[in-house]
Amino acid sequence: MDNIYLIMIIALAALAIADLVVGVSNDAVNFLNSAIGSKAISFRTIMIVASLGIACGAIFSSGMMEVARKGIFNPGEFYFNEIMFIFMAVMITDILLLDFFNTLGMPTSTTVSIVFELLGAAVAMSMIKIIADGGSFSEIVNYINTSKAFQIIMGILLSVVVAFSIGALVQWISRLLLSFDFEKKAKWVGALFGGAALSAITYFIFMKGIKGTPYAGQTFDIIGGMKISEFLENQVFSIIVVSFIFWSILSYILIKLANVNIYKLIIGVGTFALALAFAGNDLVNFIGVPIAAYQSYEAWTVSGVAATEFSMEVLATKVPTPTILLFISGMIMVVTLWFSKKARYVADTEINLAREGEARERFRPNNLSRGLVRLTILVSKYTETVIPNALLDKINKQFKKSTLALSKGKIHEYAAFDMVRAAVNLMVAGILISIATSYKLPLSTTYVTFMVAMGTSLADRAWGSESAVYRVAGVLNVIGGWFATAIIAFIAAGTILAIISFGKGAAIAVLLFVAILLLARNYISYNRKAKAIRAEDRLIRSESSSIQGVIEESAHNISNVIKRTKKLYRNSIDGLAKQDLDVLKKNKNNVVKLSTEIDDLRDNLFYFIKNLDDSSVEASNFYINILGYLTDIAQSLEYITKISHKHVNNNHKKLKYNQVKELTEINMELETLLNRSKQAFDNRSFEEIGSIIDSKEELYKMVSQKVEKQVARTRTEESSPKNTTLYFSLLIETKDLMTAIMNLLDMYYERYDSSIEPATIEQ
Repeated sequence: MDNIYLIMIIALAALAIADLVVGVSNDAVNFLNSAIGSKAISFRTIMIVASLGIACGAIFSSGMMEVARKGIFNPGEFYFNEIMFIFMAVMITDILLLDFFNTLGMPTSTTVSIVFELLGAAVAMSMIKIIADGGSFSEIVNYINTSKAFQIIMGILLSVVVAFSIGALVQWISRLLLSFDFEKKAKWVGALFGGAALSAITYFIFMKGIKGTPYAGQTFDIIGGMKISEFLENQVFSIIVVSFIFWSILSYILIKLANVNIYKLIIGVGTFALALAFAGNDLVNFIGVPIAAYQSYEAWTVSGVAATEFSMEVLATKVPTPTILLFISGMIMVVTLWFSKKARYVADTEINLAREGEARERFRPNNLSRGLVRLTILVSKYTETVIPNALLDKINKQFKKSTLALSKGKIHEYAAFDMVRAAVNLMVAGILISIATSYKLPLSTTYVTFMVAMGTSLADRAWGSESAVYRVAGVLNVIGGWFATAIIAFIAAGTILAIISFGKGAAIAVLLFVAILLLARNYISYNRKAKAIRAEDRLIRSESSSIQGVIEESAHNISNVIKRTKKLYRNSIDGLAKQDLDVLKKNKNNVVKLSTEIDDLRDNLFYFIKNLDDSSVEASNFYINILGYLTDIAQSLEYITKISHKHVNNNHKKLKYNQVKELTEINMELETLLNRSKQAFDNRSFEEIGSIIDSKEELYKMVSQKVEKQVARTRTEESSPKNTTLYFSLLIETKDLMTAIMNLLDMYYERYDSSIEPATIEQ
């Protein structure tokens, strides 16, 4: 039986490595987004700076490991076997929960995850012990470190409001002083901003770096015989003032003599600092539990006491974490940072929510987001009536964005936000995390960095009338996901603990196997999603500035739509004929995907028109009509797939043999039309479109004949109203689909015909 604990230690070590990977994939968003979003420095440089920060932070993170040992529960109340079960339940829950959120591309808090998992597992084990001893549930306070747990949880929750508010306030003041033309300001202005930002960030580095090393407890005469950690906590004002003067002077020298862009320097140093904080603050979330388990195992093996009788009071004492383990963990985190694709996916969520201007909105607006936006507009209008117009004009002038000339192919390369906002994000996040560290709170770096970024976005007026409801909905979704994380972590860890407690080794083996299967499933699911995004038949935005360029680029999109139309229509008919609900459900989702891509093209219409040459404005009308016909095609397909899925999903009667036969005949003719059309667009043989258009009357006639046959059947033999309604709906919508396709072909053929007409006349 004793061998099971050695096996559990090995399993926990493997889980720790996996947890590091999924944890970094989730938390890389915390320190990468400001630098990536501002495009201030190259991506390679960002990664190198962040890697150095992670490596340093990992080595300095020993002190935070106490949270896993005694921060949530009282270890002396549990025996060794119970502690091991708690740790195993926590790690299995943690890795599955984080990987689930990574796959969704939603940033969640690894700190909240680990805190509530420890709490859930400890509460479950406490209840099992109380029930076994015949005690009262009120005794649970003896097992849980309620005061510390409450302090941690309140600190995490308060950080949401505080980070958002302070981020918004600092950004508003910074923009008011610097405006969007900050690079044209006097050099001393940039030097003062650099002094303030770098002072905050360097103090943050000292707090997160030195306090985690053995040097923190050393005393020096130069600082009055105080310990370094005490000096940093007690002499905050003096340190900040001296640091501000030093950095301001140095910033001015760098700007004046070396022509250094001080904002880029701030972003680089800030990225290093937050990466260091992430590793120093959050490493406990990934390896704190396995290390506590290993140290528990070491204490138990030398005790000679049975696992069910060995009290874990040893965890209440301070035990240093081996530096080699911290170093290895740091290296794993660095490697993951460079190679994890999920990290980029999670980062995109926050960058798009903070983006200046328009972006492809991922979140749908809801009543709460609409209500909050309306309330904000009302408050803004009321405030404008109170503030004097002269002052209001000055404020608005500082927030006026510079007009950028949109050049061909460059619209998607613009930064999500400027360097001032990126610097404020890093500065404010650093200050808040430093304060939390001084109080020894394992603050959620995800909550702080995300809410600071959202606060600065709001204050910077990045959420305009055309994007506010989507951005607010996105923020609410992410915050909702955070609360869901806490609830799910608590319940899941408690449930898994109960299973392990009763099933012992067999239960652990089964749970580990299930965890591996779920991780593999999420990995495969994510890869499929990534491949779908890179699929060759994905529609591409037109960025040409001439009519010929639009014709060429649109031909590619039309060919792809035709290809997908053929498959979607055929699957609808086959799914109905075979009553195959899975095929129809998948088909319905694929149509939604096509509609979304076409909507994305329509959303890009503004930038397309801005990119046009003055001599090619005619291309805008041509492109608008193309999008209109593509939308008509998508809407017809959406209706056909929806009613087909609904019919089978509701278990209505199958279509009759003659109905299926007639629909199959229509499908064959439509496929012939679509194949010829696709070939014409693939080969850019637009002259062939004329002969395709000539066949449209035959197609319309065929559909009309099917309608007449169904009318006759309905009057004489048809007995199912649902079948009749479905069949007529399919025929009518098929005719609309054909009309949209033919209109598209007509427009292209007319354009081709008009382009060769002058040459014909010349001859």
